[in-house]
Amino acid sequence: MSDKPTSVSDRNGTPSVLRQFAIRRAATERCEMCSAELAPLHSHLLAPEKREILCACEPCALLFCGQSEAKYIRIPRRILLLNNFQMTDLEWEALMIPINLAFFYRDSASSKTIAMYPSPAGATESLLSLEAWDEIREHNRPLQSIESDVEALLVNRVSPEPEYFIVPIDECYRLVGIIRMHWKGLSGGVDVWRHIQQFFSDLHSRCSHTEGQPEVIRA
Repeated sequence: MSDKPTSVSDRNGTPSVLRQFAIRRAATERCEMCSAELAPLHSHLLAPEKREILCACEPCALLFCGQSEAKYIRIPRRILLLNNFQMTDLEWEALMIPINLAFFYRDSASSKTIAMYPSPAGATESLLSLEAWDEIREHNRPLQSIESDVEALLVNRVSPEPEYFIVPIDECYRLVGIIRMHWKGLSGGVDVWRHIQQFFSDLHSRCSHTEGQPEVIRA
């Protein structure tokens, strides 16, 4: 991935590199640990305390992760299309997301699920109804497997048929960067929607699929 993070402020004025991942582009990407030149597809690390994504070569990714007191978490690469994800229109509306694109991840520091949606200004946090989210999570077992901080449920209800993916968190911010870069005017313009469609086509080309009906979890 050729995009680099840049620091901005969130709605509370706190710097957040993670929210603007994929905005600044470099001619040649280098490992942010050892400065080695990186291939277009390379590892990413998350610094949970700073909510910062770093590009890394494979040796550094192995060196700085996997230890009991490691400062970084390696972002996984799995992309999973949830074929039988269950969410009604009423359940979606109860989440109070103002647009039909959003992602949800578990923040280990606050021990809560964060709802974000892309906008021309960057990634924006939505006030999540925990009761509505818990009900959706209860009826979709694959959500139990999402790794805190580094994976997310990505919801695409822009397409004619809603799509639901488990993706690495950096893919969510790649989508944020695409929208911020290409959005024009009030409606975004034709160009941004073409890039959004291409983003999801790319996800489909790289994803695995869940099989069978989701197993309902009972308390």
